Amino acid sequence: MLLLDLDKVPPRERVEAFHHALTDSLVPNDVAHEEPESGIHARMELWRVGGLDLFATRNSGFEVRRTAQHVRHHRNSPVVSVSLQPLGVHRAQVAGRREILGSDDICVFHELSPRVYGWSGDGASQSVMFDMHRLGVPVETVVRASLRLRASPMYGLVLQHLRGVWRDPGRLEADPGAEALASATTDLVRALLLSAAHAEESAEVRSTMDDTLLTRIMAYTRSHLADRDLTPERIAAEHAVSVRRLYALLSGAGISLEQWLIAERLGKARRMLASARYDRLTIAAVSARCGFSSPSHFSRRFQASYGVSPSEWRRLGGTVPVDGPA
Repeated sequence: MLLLDLDKVPPRERVEAFHHALTDSLVPNDVAHEEPESGIHARMELWRVGGLDLFATRNSGFEVRRTAQHVRHHRNSPVVSVSLQPLGVHRAQVAGRREILGSDDICVFHELSPRVYGWSGDGASQSVMFDMHRLGVPVETVVRASLRLRASPMYGLVLQHLRGVWRDPGRLEADPGAEALASATTDLVRALLLSAAHAEESAEVRSTMDDTLLTRIMAYTRSHLADRDLTPERIAAEHAVSVRRLYALLSGAGISLEQWLIAERLGKARRMLASARYDRLTIAAVSARCGFSSPSHFSRRFQASYGVSPSEWRRLGGTVPVDGPA
């Protein structure tokens, strides 16, 4: 069932329509959009497979926050959502711990616990909703498990199962085996949560997290380019490493953090200035959205890297061949 298609909603009404669809159809949240003034897009769909609600959304950058106040006013039948991230780099925060999530990650939220979730740019999420009473796992167990899912030996099995469920949910809706599938999916997710909540992180899990640390750091940094306070100390703290280890990790990959940040910010600005989507933004606004301290500093950097000014690059529609960071 199609819940929302913002392409069919007038631009000035899209923020309200998005909020209405997300909070009234699912759970109450505070919603902040990345670029509400330049137009947001979203398509939300819902399927019912054997008693399980499957909710999918693909939309522009946003963040939803479920606060302690929201938790106090929860609905009569709260749920546990188990999500996949098929598109984009996602951010989540549960119990004070921040995570960067991608296509190989399972994200679990209990409706009775505060959390933050969202992404920058275009992204998509696929969530299976489990009635907490049917799932039969206490809130504290779900929260504990959500922070250490990869510690469970069942993680890969459940990930593949969920991907299979999402291949064609519309066809599964009318299948005679839908109820049995819903029961099996509930049992698998319950098993994963109980396993992860009581598992100790193995050397293999720690090794996997170490191996992906650089990728996670770079993904996090790209999603926060607009933040002027994106310091080495903040990046290190977000990933529970020391600043010394952060620099050592980047140095081993041949990356200078400061120069890489400048190149990424300039590349983002270059793409924005060449896009009709940002025509109404001033050069100063583009500069701010890319994390530069001042428009003049941005213009000097842009000219030095690309040989043209930001305004000239925009006027020519980004068609001039230039060297430099892309």
